[in-house]
Amino acid sequence: MDDPTADSDDDLDPRQAIARLEDQIERLEAKLESCRKFAAAAKLAMVLGGVLLLGQMLGVVFFDALALIGAMAALIGGFVMHGSNNSTAQGVAAELAQAEADRATLIGSIELRTVESPATTLH
Repeated sequence: MDDPTADSDDDLDPRQAIARLEDQIERLEAKLESCRKFAAAAKLAMVLGGVLLLGQMLGVVFFDALALIGAMAALIGGFVMHGSNNSTAQGVAAELAQAEADRATLIGSIELRTVESPATTLH
């Protein structure tokens, strides 16, 4: 996700680098949420394909060659989509953890100043 045209963290003010990392974290979180949705769709396809296939084998569902092919395609497609999506989600989660660690390091490097509260409060 590194953009070669973007400034490196060394060239940025820590606050700008933190803002850039927060944008990156938001994008990664959205991508991870998309992976979760695809995982749910893959599991649904596997379950529906398996139920249809089992129903045809047991005679509960009328045997039809097209339904058999559809059930097998859903079952196999669900496995493939789940495997591919799982590896993508793991990669995104690792990137997210690294971006959050980088952000925490930058926040820790900023010299924060204490803001004094006024002795009296005016209402």
